[in-house]
This record gives sequence, C-alpha cells and structure tokens, in this order.
Amino acid sequence: MYLEIVSPEATLFSSDVDSVVLPGINGEFQILENHASIVSVLKSGTIKIHTHTQSHLVFDELHGEIIPHIDDDKVLTLKINSGTIEMNNNKIIVLAD
Repeated sequence: MYLEIVSPEATLFSSDVDSVVLPGINGEFQILENHASIVSVLKSGTIKIHTHTQSHLVFDELHGEIIPHIDDDKVLTLKINSGTIEMNNNKIIVLAD
C-alpha cells in the first residue's frame, strides 16, 4: 500500500507502507492494505507509519529538504495539527497542516 503525506510546504512522506494509524476526529484509526475506500477529517495528533523497509525519505523541517531516514523500529511518527485523508485502491493521500 502506498502512502503520501503532503503539507502546504512540501511532500513530507512518500513510500510503500504496511499500515498507518491516524488521529481521526472521532478517535484514532488504522488503515491496512485493501481497506475500503475512505475519506475522513483528521485532528491534531500523531500519524504512526508502520513500514516493512528500514530506509525512507522524510522531510527535514530544520533544513527544508527531503533526506533518507533509518528507522530501527520500522515505525515513523509525524505530528500534525489537522488534515484530511483519502484512501482508494491501496493509495493513501494525507493533506496535513
């Protein structure tokens, strides 16, 4: 399943993932591969990205660039203020603030 997280400034994450946990307005929810199509609003919280590889490209806010990131636990986290999500045909797009 493919996940893309986009902010007004840049693409924050773009890679294949195993699952993603999102802060929905009615509570945290998880999306796995072959999940039914969904559109939802997100609240302030943490997106937890579970991956099957250890190397990813992530946005470095300090330097304003996308860099390789090694994650031993295979779980990446990203804090957001709000956003929306669309899942369709095993592609997740998160528009995050």
